Amino acid sequence: MRKMIIDLSDGLHKAVRHIAVLAVCLMFFTVMIQIVARYVFSAPPVWTEDVARYAMVWTGLLGATLSFKTRADAVLMESVFPPRPHLLGHLAEAIQSAAVLTFVLPVVYFCFMGLKGGFAKGYLARQSGLTADTLGIPMVWISVSVPLSMIIILLHLAARWAGDSPRGAPPSQLD
Repeated sequence: MRKMIIDLSDGLHKAVRHIAVLAVCLMFFTVMIQIVARYVFSAPPVWTEDVARYAMVWTGLLGATLSFKTRADAVLMESVFPPRPHLLGHLAEAIQSAAVLTFVLPVVYFCFMGLKGGFAKGYLARQSGLTADTLGIPMVWISVSVPLSMIIILLHLAARWAGDSPRGAPPSQLD
């Protein structure tokens, strides 16, 4: 079971990395279209700004999952304090896990549920009734990046608990 969780986390990490690269490329190309159309033709298309903005949202949230998986996320005070003994390392991991859960679980919950319960009042349900003005697509396609990225982070956290090794460390020996 542990190996399955780690393998799922690794596979999802590879897929998300490809999607994030595509989102960065999409953002770059739409910005370039916007620049050329604005300064060369004096007629920028209205949709490029929104496409670039939504690609940036997806890139940022998927990038957060990538940095969490590789443990490239911000580590406060690492440069100030000396390396921790093994026991304190476990305590630090437990505190970090608690902090991640404290942030991620309410975000995931309120993406689907409203303040007083019920799916109809959750963040995604509210977004499904809105449409992007210039693109004409439901805003839920942009908003779904929030719970998706949080769920991916939860999966990567489960992989850490299952023994997924930090970046640069030798992989753990699992049965």
